[in-house]
Amino acid sequence: MTRILIVDDEPQLLRALVLNLHNRGYDVVTATTGKDAIEQVAGLPPDVVVLDLGLPDLDGLAVIGELRAREATLPIIILSARSSSRDKVAALDLGANDYVTKPFDMNEFVARLRAVQRRAAGGAPDNTIIIGENEINLGARAAAHHDGTPLHLTPTEWRILDALLRHPGRLISGRDLLIAVRRDPDHTESSYLRIYLAQLRRKLEVVPSRPRHLLTEPGMGYRFQP
Repeated sequence: MTRILIVDDEPQLLRALVLNLHNRGYDVVTATTGKDAIEQVAGLPPDVVVLDLGLPDLDGLAVIGELRAREATLPIIILSARSSSRDKVAALDLGANDYVTKPFDMNEFVARLRAVQRRAAGGAPDNTIIIGENEINLGARAAAHHDGTPLHLTPTEWRILDALLRHPGRLISGRDLLIAVRRDPDHTESSYLRIYLAQLRRKLEVVPSRPRHLLTEPGMGYRFQP
């Protein structure tokens, strides 16, 4: 499932975007400040960022520069009331992939979002990942043993795998993983993750008690090791 970070401080617009994108099958997280957006991308990069330029703490152009410095290929769509050609050129020169002005048509916006995704996926690697004796296809949401026997994974388990497998070798803190899974930055119950990681290891690792791929870094977070 594609994970989108929407960065905007207009509550009504934010609610409308979240609702519409959820209904179209996207996984959506939000930020209302540039600082929060930068922190979220540093912790667990989304698949696409939708960014307003008029934020309360940082200018959106500065945020583009910070995001691009951290994630060189992260797709960024600007959604802004600024309509001057100077702002559009500045945003695109800094690395934005598209620029949509407010007010906007939701269907057109989603079409542009899909177009940005297609361009970004053009050079992306295959979505099939091997864990132990199992094949995981994130795009198709399919998991199977090497002999073809299908494996059932719950929606929560898929969200955990999405967060870990899309960033191989990267340490992801427990808090960032919880936000990705629960979409709630105030939920900090670490035992929740331990239970689900244990379940995933029993399903995917050859020796669950000695995992080779779904690793816990004590006191730090979690990591997928290819």
